[in-house]
Amino acid sequence: MADAASRLRSLAEQVLGTPLPVRVRAWDGSQDGPPQAPVLVIRNRRALRRMLFKPGELGLARAWVAGDLDIEGDLYTMLEAMAGLVWERGEDARGLVQAVRDPEVRAAVRELLKLAGPPLPPAPPEEEVRRPRRHLHTRRTDKRAVSHHYDVGNDFYELVLGPSMVYSCAYWEDAGTLETAQRDKLELVCAKLGLTEGGRLLDVGCGWGSMAIHAAREHGVSVVGVTLSQEQAAYARKRVADEGLTDRVEIRVQDYRDVTDGPFDAISSIGMAEHVGAERYLEYARRLYALLAPGGRLLNHQIARRPERDESAYEVDPFIDAYVFPDGELAPVGTTVTQLERAGFEVRDVESLREHYARTLRRWVTNLEADWDHAVRLAGPGRARVWLLYMAACALAFERNRIGVNQVLAVRAAESGASGLPLRPRTWHG
Repeated sequence: MADAASRLRSLAEQVLGTPLPVRVRAWDGSQDGPPQAPVLVIRNRRALRRMLFKPGELGLARAWVAGDLDIEGDLYTMLEAMAGLVWERGEDARGLVQAVRDPEVRAAVRELLKLAGPPLPPAPPEEEVRRPRRHLHTRRTDKRAVSHHYDVGNDFYELVLGPSMVYSCAYWEDAGTLETAQRDKLELVCAKLGLTEGGRLLDVGCGWGSMAIHAAREHGVSVVGVTLSQEQAAYARKRVADEGLTDRVEIRVQDYRDVTDGPFDAISSIGMAEHVGAERYLEYARRLYALLAPGGRLLNHQIARRPERDESAYEVDPFIDAYVFPDGELAPVGTTVTQLERAGFEVRDVESLREHYARTLRRWVTNLEADWDHAVRLAGPGRARVWLLYMAACALAFERNRIGVNQVLAVRAAESGASGLPLRPRTWHG
C-alpha cells in the first residue's frame, strides 16, 4: 500500500483535476511532491476531515487555526501556490460526493473519506465566531463583532503594529520605517481635512487614539474619538493623558449612530466603514453628513473589493467572516462614492493606496513572525495563527489587485455651493 502522502497527493489531484504545486507531508512522516516546493504539513487525519467536511476555504482555515495543518517554507509562496485550488462544491462531505458527476472523481472523494478516519466532522476551533448567517449590523451585533476583532489584547497589537498603534495602511513616501510611514499617513489625513487651530474633529472608529492624538498635538484641534472597543478606549485614554491632551481629546465608547454633539468641522473615518455593512451604509453616510458643519470635510479611508459582474453574487470571504471581521463587508469604490453622494456629500478626491497597504501588511507579518513565541503567549496559538494567515493573504490580495484601499475626501458644501477647498490642493497632491 502506498504511504499516506502519496495517496493523499494522488487522490487530491484526481479531485481537483490538476497537479498539486506543493509538497505534502503526512501524519506518518511520508512526503511526496516537488522537492523544492513549500511543504504542506498534514499533521493528523483530523486535518483531512476538516477539509472534507467543510470543502473550500473555511475547511482549510479551520485546519490551519487548529494547528492540524502547517506550512514549511515561505508562507507567501505557499499561499500563491494554493490560490485557485480550493474546492468549493458541496456543503459537507456527503454533499461533495453527491455534487460530483464524474465517477472517477467521486471514487477519489470516497477514498479520501476512508483515509480521513472516523466519519464525524471535528468541532470548529474555539476562535471561530458562531452567529446567524445574515449580517444584521445592529448596535449589539456591531459591538460584539468589534470586540471579537479588537479586544484580543493591547499587548498583542503593540507587537504586531509597532509603536504607532495605527491599524490601517501606512503611507510610504520612501523605504523608511513603519513608524514614519504611519505618521505620514496621519499627516496626509490631516492635510486633506484642512485641520486648523481651534477646529473640531470627530474620529469615527478611533482605535487606540493615534489619529486623535496626532491631530490635537500637531494641528491644535479638539477631537472626539469614538470606538466600540473597551480595550481600545482604555488604551487611548491613557495615551491621551500621557501626552497631556485631556483638554483637547475625548475618547468615548460609543456607536457613531449615537453621536449627537455636532457640528464638527471635520470627520475622519479610517478603516471603520468596512464594519458598517451594505444595508447600513447610506445610514452611515447620512449620519456623518448631518454631524458636519457646512463646509466640513469627511475623509473616508476604506478597503474596497473589485466589482462583480452580478453584484447579487457577492459573498463575504468565509475565513475573514468567521475568524477576523465578523459581519465585515467590502464594496467597490464606485459604490462607496455613490452612497456618499446620495447622502448629500460632494466627493472631491479619491486616492488609491493599494500598494501602500500591501507593504504595510508585510511589515506587520514580519513583526509577528519575529516575535512569534511572545505573540502565542499573548493571544494563544489559534489567534496568532489567524492573524498570520489573514495578514499574509491580504498582502498578496492587495499586491495582485484583488482588493484595494481608497481615501475618499468629501465635503458638505455650504448652501451657496462653496466647498471651501483650494482649486488645486497642493498640500497633499504636489
